[in-house]
Amino acid sequence: MGSKLTGTVALVTGASSGIGAATARRLAEHGASVALVARRKDRLGVLAAEIELAGGTAAVVAADITDRLQAEDAVQQVVDRFGRLDTLVNNAGLMLLGPVVDADAEEWDRMIAVNVQGLLYTTRAALPHLLKAAEQDPRQVADIVNIGSYAGRVESRGFGVYNVTKFGVHAFTESLRQEVTERHVRVGVLEPGAVESELGTHNKPEVRGELIDPFFEGTEVLAVDDIADGVAYMVTRPRHAAIGELWIMPTEQA
Repeated sequence: MGSKLTGTVALVTGASSGIGAATARRLAEHGASVALVARRKDRLGVLAAEIELAGGTAAVVAADITDRLQAEDAVQQVVDRFGRLDTLVNNAGLMLLGPVVDADAEEWDRMIAVNVQGLLYTTRAALPHLLKAAEQDPRQVADIVNIGSYAGRVESRGFGVYNVTKFGVHAFTESLRQEVTERHVRVGVLEPGAVESELGTHNKPEVRGELIDPFFEGTEVLAVDDIADGVAYMVTRPRHAAIGELWIMPTEQA
């Protein structure tokens, strides 16, 4: 295990799979104690055991962050366990695509709840603790990293409501940064494109065939570890160096 984040505590939402699990592993490798937050407790337990076997420290917090009270309780459990919170990675996400006409409104509700409401609830609950951690030591800094998407900057056919949620993540990040940067909380958004993860697996087969698979054609698809490396890069930089926005894009195949 590394040491750049030794003595710090990181909370990762959506940690039961994909980018969240990879990010939790990477932060633990850098020495952070990692709180794993998601609904699937069994998967979190497996990941926690893996991290601890490798010499790290992990805590399992089963919660549905789209429920404000559960999000608040999850943050409090982390602070009660570790006594502090230094890093928040808002990773939990859902990508459900399709045309506006004949769209499934319930799917829209689910996606908005995860991608927007969950991020807002968790951030609001965590922010007082992050501010406290940054204020306790003049050499310390706290971090919020919001996992956005290429879709937060570039619109595509069939991505309509997903675009709305990720544009929202980008704008929220920019606004929050202006509120807390002078109080030594760094806020950044990481916006990847074409990542192979569980994010889009909930789409109907016909949607995948029409909208998702063509998007991946002609690109060297990113792995979840690439995104985890990006998060680690953002939070292990020197105190005075902040990254407001980081794009991680796949290279085009020849």
